[in-house]
Amino acid sequence: MEQKGYDDLLRKYKDRVQKEFGTNSTTQPSKVSSREYSEFKEELYPSSYTKFEKWCNLAEKILNIKPDQKKAEKTQKYLDTCHVTCTPAGVLSLAILVGILVMTVGSLLAFAFPMLLGLPPMMPLVFFCLIAGLIMIPMIQKIPEFMANTWRMKASNQMVQSVFYLVTYMRHTSNLERAIEFAADHLEPPLSLDFRKILWDVETQTFPTIRESANAYLQNWEESNKDFVEAFHLIESSLFEGSEDRRLQMLDKSLDVILDGTYENMLHYARELKAPMTMLNMLGIILPILGLVILPLVVSFMSNGSSPLVMAIYISLLYNIVLPASVYYLGRTILSKRPAGYGSQDMNLSGNDTSKVRIPLGSNIFITVNPLYISIGILITSFLIGFSPIVLHAIAPDFDIVGEKFSLLEYVCPPSSTGSDVCDMATRIGPFGIGAGIISVIFIAGLGLSIGLYYSLSSKNINEIRTQTKKLEDEFATALFQLGNRLADGLPAEIAFAKVAKTMQGTTSGEFFAMCERNMTKLGLGLEESIFDPKVGAISSYPSSVIESSMKVLIESSKKGPHIAAQALLSMSRYIKEIHRVEERLKDLMEEVISSMKSQVKFLTPAIAGIVIGITSMISLILTRLNAQLGSLAGGAESSGGMSGILSIFGIGIPTYHFQIIVGIYVVQLAIILTILANGIENGPDKAGERYALGQNVISGTLLYCFIAGAVIILFNLFASQIITKI
Repeated sequence: MEQKGYDDLLRKYKDRVQKEFGTNSTTQPSKVSSREYSEFKEELYPSSYTKFEKWCNLAEKILNIKPDQKKAEKTQKYLDTCHVTCTPAGVLSLAILVGILVMTVGSLLAFAFPMLLGLPPMMPLVFFCLIAGLIMIPMIQKIPEFMANTWRMKASNQMVQSVFYLVTYMRHTSNLERAIEFAADHLEPPLSLDFRKILWDVETQTFPTIRESANAYLQNWEESNKDFVEAFHLIESSLFEGSEDRRLQMLDKSLDVILDGTYENMLHYARELKAPMTMLNMLGIILPILGLVILPLVVSFMSNGSSPLVMAIYISLLYNIVLPASVYYLGRTILSKRPAGYGSQDMNLSGNDTSKVRIPLGSNIFITVNPLYISIGILITSFLIGFSPIVLHAIAPDFDIVGEKFSLLEYVCPPSSTGSDVCDMATRIGPFGIGAGIISVIFIAGLGLSIGLYYSLSSKNINEIRTQTKKLEDEFATALFQLGNRLADGLPAEIAFAKVAKTMQGTTSGEFFAMCERNMTKLGLGLEESIFDPKVGAISSYPSSVIESSMKVLIESSKKGPHIAAQALLSMSRYIKEIHRVEERLKDLMEEVISSMKSQVKFLTPAIAGIVIGITSMISLILTRLNAQLGSLAGGAESSGGMSGILSIFGIGIPTYHFQIIVGIYVVQLAIILTILANGIENGPDKAGERYALGQNVISGTLLYCFIAGAVIILFNLFASQIITKI
């Protein structure tokens, strides 16, 4: 009866509201949203994640296929972890659509396009497209898992910092909601987005209290990071302590728990890293490079009856698409599991003052040039030079420079026409000449220089700032300790800055605090403006996340008094020392893996690949000349059955020109991939260091490869010419 009366009363007021305000007034709103959270997500959410959302939602409209319930629940959990607003049905629909598209379009192109050029259909490429389409269906379905794992690992990098922010705020204000808001305002994505989601769930009444919302969020970390969950629960428990001393002890205990847990996690990662990195290094890098040694011989014996261009396409498909993609995927999977301390250096790499090159034209006269234009100019020039053999043959088929030991182009008749005195110019294949091989090396040199110079020039200025910032970080823990002691003496922050600057005069930390002190005394700025002013603030000259976090803590805690600020800075000093100790220990444990990868980039890969190119050039020269000589003998003899059998054993091989371009691109790709992985393992997500290392390694590795390849091509061709002359 009570329920019936309640329903009648609810229906009565609904009818009255509908009568007075219209029919739309009683309908359920589609979704409650927070403007602050939505704007924050729109500004800082990764663009790749939003694109995946759009593709999945579009695929669901086109092909709505629902997965089974168990798989859908697991996929939805991954999507919720990284805040992706799409459904498991959209993910499955996208996977099937992409797989079908790759299989149909790729197979049709591989079958029909060669026929338009007068070549037979590339059936191996057709089968490759079919297999690739089938493989992409389960791979795309794993994207939410990979995204969630990457999101979780990036957030783990900020766990210690987040607990430190919570503890710092809870020391002077025992309010969990304000502490989470303080941490969300000062953290970087993705953890800042997670903390704002906790507040958003309370605001939209998904959970009645902040503790219930936080506990629901912590369930995502119970398996992957129990130390963070335990530290957060200790912070929550401090709210119920009646004694101030016990409350502070519990807060300190939470910071100890997360610091010790981070140290153990990094030790486990370092121990577990050697096996997968060794497997990646052997299966993905060393074995393919060693396979290049016998690949020319394999191609020579398998290319009989096949166009060398077709064989080049197959080799390029393997070495320029499949192998680099596999190495990069496996490397990023290993790298995504790396725990970190205080994360990367937050530097703006796209600013006009740092990414552009200043070219002096005279005294105090400079022009700024975007390095992208320089790189494009080098790439276009090398492209025109590198493809000149093909252009020359297309314009003037009879043109060639031929000597006893040197030829520029050397387009030869295919094996099917061997025995004839002449063959149609349009059917000739090549270029097999040593000159064309050297010209192709110029193209690879230009490709590596264009990529390396872009990264090197665009990161040159930022690397100088990065070097100074690294020096400041190394000694900043001591500086914070001194600053905290000065504040504990009761000195205002402005005077404490001047004292520390004078004490540490001549060091990078002393310059930082002296800059802050000058901004306050000479420019009349406040403490916060002297540090964070976008034009003259000291933090603009030292863009480090560690220093920025320390100063934000100082500003917030100084509002509660100098003693609170002193305690916060002393805790921050301890925090930086602990993280620095963990980082250095981690580098020691991974030194063997990192040094191996660096040696691969700088010497081993370019050297082996360059020598292989010389061997290929020698084999190609010998085979082309032997085919011509044996063909003439077979054509002049009436009983040529035995000679025809010899000719059918091997084909004409792949031109050095094509093979060198494929291997050269592979060397550049490996240099980029290995540099990204080595820098990520050693320094974490340090984009500034990654770009600078890319510039150095790509240029040095490519030039070493081109020098060795060019020298070995010339030497081996001279040796092969002597052999052919004697024969």
